[in-house]
Amino acid sequence: MFCSLKTEKPIWFSGWSLLSCCVCSVKIRPFWLKFEEKEVVMGILFDDAVIIRQSEQEGEPSVITVNCPDKTGLGSDLCRIILFFGLTVVRTDVSTDGKWCYIVFWVVGKPSTRWSLLKKRLMGACPSCSGISYYRAELQPPRAPDVFLLKFCCHDRRGLLHDVTEVLCELELTIKRVKVSTTPDGKVMDLFFITDTRELLHTKNRQDDTYDHLKAVLGDAMISCDIEMVGPEIAACSQGPSFLSDAIAEDMFNTETLDEHPHDYVAFKPPSITMDNSLSPSHTLVQIVCEDHKGLLYDVMRTLKDYNIQISYGRFTTKGKSECEMDLFIMQADGKKIIDPSKQSSLRSRLQMELSRPLRVALISRGPDSELLVANPVEITGNGRPLVFHDITLALKMLDRPIFSAEIGRYMIGDREWEVYRVLLDEGDGSSVSKQKIEETVWKMLMSWE
Repeated sequence: MFCSLKTEKPIWFSGWSLLSCCVCSVKIRPFWLKFEEKEVVMGILFDDAVIIRQSEQEGEPSVITVNCPDKTGLGSDLCRIILFFGLTVVRTDVSTDGKWCYIVFWVVGKPSTRWSLLKKRLMGACPSCSGISYYRAELQPPRAPDVFLLKFCCHDRRGLLHDVTEVLCELELTIKRVKVSTTPDGKVMDLFFITDTRELLHTKNRQDDTYDHLKAVLGDAMISCDIEMVGPEIAACSQGPSFLSDAIAEDMFNTETLDEHPHDYVAFKPPSITMDNSLSPSHTLVQIVCEDHKGLLYDVMRTLKDYNIQISYGRFTTKGKSECEMDLFIMQADGKKIIDPSKQSSLRSRLQMELSRPLRVALISRGPDSELLVANPVEITGNGRPLVFHDITLALKMLDRPIFSAEIGRYMIGDREWEVYRVLLDEGDGSSVSKQKIEETVWKMLMSWE
């Protein structure tokens, strides 16, 4: 079904030239583009590496085109940024020869979407067009960003933690760790260990801007607020979550098998994943049919990134409101298809797990209190999943459940690093919300299910 792309001439598609298909033994030659009746030599105008065409009518998708040199894990990095901006991907086309890539995302945004900032962040993820970077098997981790401690004290109120988290997200301040506690006299001491996407938090102007945004939300409730730089080791992971019993850890973090989950709210159709080596002389075709959820494309891309697998051609489409289909022509870092049955089985199992349980949610008893635990795997490059804490606090705000304390930490469990969110709920208000209702609401918020 992909043989129609086998041509030595560009295929004009939606005003752009769709690259020739490289999975049918035809080398991609991405030298010319045509956009709005103008031809451009690729690699000359870096401003055209990312082009966003916003939808003209409500409900129609906007189109993001990325056209730049390739690098290991580029698709994962782009999908992570799109997820951070709260966009929903409804369709994707990917084509690359390992040296140059061409990706088109059809996304549905919000009226508040900051498109110019999105373009800037996507361009920041693209390798420089001044020199084509060849596909490398070794991952090149970026320099660790500076870590800052945001410490403030204020009077407590319902939904406070979510409002603060939302401000930090809008300012592009990434929460690495957090420790929130409530004093007996109704005051809250919040410690946020954050990094700045804009790399300006060391400046007085950026710190003052952060203070002003927090003051606008907290108002007279704010008592004090300080920002200082701390060592990067503060955000490093510990060896293991000693606060978890063996039974809870086994239930939450078992990545070897995908058992039937006892709760109805996570019971959905398991993904169908097939692999075929007969359709291409140099690529393995992976076909995925699964239910949609927020960050689905990111979950697939980050898994392939962790396995150091390159996508030469891919297509992602949504069918109806909940089902997605994906066709990916992939190869290993050595340029060969995946022949080894054990490697196929390992990749298939990991994809099934990541698409079925991309996050783990559990509400456990701590004596008279309840603690909400949410965990997500960390990429091998150290990136965590965007907006998890934002969604957790939003779900609890919707349930009108006050938070007594909260922590974020990273732990090595088995051979993987996990980001674990611990939220101790305040049971003193006599709330009658059931355990299942809390788990269900948090899960659906994280998955963006109605």
